[in-house]
Amino acid sequence: MSEKKSQIPDNSNNAASSSAKKPATEIGSNSSFSGQRMTYPNRPESVNPDQATLREQWKFAIRQYSKWYSHAWGTAILAGGVFFGLGWIIKGSNPLPSLQSGSKSPKPDEEK
Repeated sequence: MSEKKSQIPDNSNNAASSSAKKPATEIGSNSSFSGQRMTYPNRPESVNPDQATLREQWKFAIRQYSKWYSHAWGTAILAGGVFFGLGWIIKGSNPLPSLQSGSKSPKPDEEK
């Protein structure tokens, strides 16, 4: 198997590189419910990215959200149609009584 390489470039000497290989920031070191310490899988960035990068990331996120949102609605509509058709097949007629043409509505009793 190939050895995993760090995505952070190592431009330091051996003393600094040994400190770079220490585990990431710890979370919940005083937690009483678990004997294990959790660490961040990815350390937070030390500086904020520039405006162009943030704008590009934001536009990408909006495109992804829009795509997933439309896919979710399309799937829900398709599933609704499939279940309506399945109900029609199983029942042998329109599964929604409100859409039947010959449905008789109960008339209120008239008292004289």
